[in-house]
Amino acid sequence: MDSVTTYEVIRQTIMTTLISSAPVLIVALAVGLVIAFFQALTQIQEMTLTFVPKIAAIFVTLALSLPFIFSTLLQLSDRIFDLISNGGV
Repeated sequence: MDSVTTYEVIRQTIMTTLISSAPVLIVALAVGLVIAFFQALTQIQEMTLTFVPKIAAIFVTLALSLPFIFSTLLQLSDRIFDLISNGGV
């Protein structure tokens, strides 16, 4: 296995990780910003107001995006297993 193949496998793994985690991270960021704006506008500084809606949104997003995450990780594992079976590793 040469260095180009190694770097390509590492690049694909990092990109797959970023793409798989993107839906949950984007929803967490959006909900956090909405809650921060709401707290700034209303002067309510309740700690549970920041965590409970964000955790609920993350769980819902995770449940809805699990098929996407699974298919993305399955594509990466298929590529890696094909590389192994072809003697590239």
